[in-house]
Amino acid sequence: MGDARVNLLDLTRPELEAWCIERGGKAFRARQLFQWIYKRGETDFSAMTDLAKDFRAGLAQVAEVRLPEVVTRQDSADGTVKWMLRADNAQGFEMVYIPEEGRATLCISSQVGCAMDCSFCATAQQGFNRNLTTAEIVGQVLLAQKELGFQAGAERLISNVVLMGMGEPLANFRNVVPAMRILLDELGLDFSRRRLTLSTSGLVPQIHKLAAESNVALAVSLHAPDDALRSQLVPINRRHNIAELLAACWAYIDEANGRSVTFEYVMLEGVNDSPAQARALARLLKGHPAKVNLIPFNPFPGTQYRRSSPAAIRAFLDQVLKGGVMATIRKTRGDDIDAACGQLAGRVIDRVTSPMGRKRIAVPVVVRP
Repeated sequence: MGDARVNLLDLTRPELEAWCIERGGKAFRARQLFQWIYKRGETDFSAMTDLAKDFRAGLAQVAEVRLPEVVTRQDSADGTVKWMLRADNAQGFEMVYIPEEGRATLCISSQVGCAMDCSFCATAQQGFNRNLTTAEIVGQVLLAQKELGFQAGAERLISNVVLMGMGEPLANFRNVVPAMRILLDELGLDFSRRRLTLSTSGLVPQIHKLAAESNVALAVSLHAPDDALRSQLVPINRRHNIAELLAACWAYIDEANGRSVTFEYVMLEGVNDSPAQARALARLLKGHPAKVNLIPFNPFPGTQYRRSSPAAIRAFLDQVLKGGVMATIRKTRGDDIDAACGQLAGRVIDRVTSPMGRKRIAVPVVVRP
């Protein structure tokens, strides 16, 4: 019975209205239901007291509001929280809550694993199992609020949502875009488009497609100032080189009326952190609506890379700034629970083919209790 029921978190507001009308209801009932779920965080139909009893009873027969299930929770000394969530009996995906002064960011996943094969990322080393559904993406935000003690009518505990967890969001376009619509909906979670960020490794056709569908903030994993090095670090560059990627980014800003694109740049000792590379990066981006976020590399078991020294990161920053491009250094958070950028690995057990055609077998990660 439970498997046959529709998880209403899979439906945008227009889809929910159509679903209710098909079953003899009214569109305004769908709007009431939408607000109960997203404004009040209510998942029990019987508690939705301004809905007619017969409507609630009918809902319980055919629908549910099912959040992801928590497998483990880890709390960092700095206040960061990481949850492992169940995809099925074997697979797991992760989300991370990062509180800061004046803001709190939730980093959510879009896939179980990732097939992009970026060499410096723990998620990529686990392989890929499947796309998350719209309900599983949206459900992460509702679950985090519940876990953090959100009360209906109180101030929201999460100010920013970033699709920077496990997976390549644009490789799961058909589920990610509806999820973002729900996050942005004024009757839904009502996030500002500037407080919802999608991060991509550089799927150029999907960036163009996204511009026609959404206007959320865009972040791009760049990590190198030239094609030879970027193709080693981010293999999708072999299909869509830096020039093609940057053209798509500037087109996205023009079409989506955005302020700027954030370019993420992981700092790898002796690989991409020289002053000359910083100057080359600045030349690429100068004169465009761009800002650079320098990310100290966060190690994981088996990696070949080491983090650049603080002095090297600072020198790199100085060169980018001198080159006329805005840049910042991301503060490392949650590294004591492997929750920092690039460390999310989840639990992925499958054989997959990466975009570059190389087959890999993912090894399950043991998550510390």
